[in-house]
Amino acid sequence: MLFETVFAEPAATAANGAAATGGSLISAFALPVIMLVVLYFIMIRPQRKKDKLVKEMLSQLTVGDKILTIGGIHGKITAIKDDKLIIESGMGADVSHIKIEKWAVKEVIKPYEA
Repeated sequence: MLFETVFAEPAATAANGAAATGGSLISAFALPVIMLVVLYFIMIRPQRKKDKLVKEMLSQLTVGDKILTIGGIHGKITAIKDDKLIIESGMGADVSHIKIEKWAVKEVIKPYEA
């Protein structure tokens, strides 16, 4: 009876191990897929949404808009040529014209509305 238990136990363990391997194989693929889905919704999707808003803002720039550049320069658009802008910065006798790339615009400054 002792020999039957000793020899029968490894066979039962091997059968259970084969079933467990199939289950762990599914969980091994499921975990990375779930992590990629979470990564998409936490990082990739919001960034794409932000990029879409920036492209839309850049496409709607017009002469006369007051802008802020990524370098911190405030100015008013005086001319638009392809992907370049000429902005006017300063006041009175200290007015200067600066040529910048369109992608350097951080935001369009809206006037205060009461």
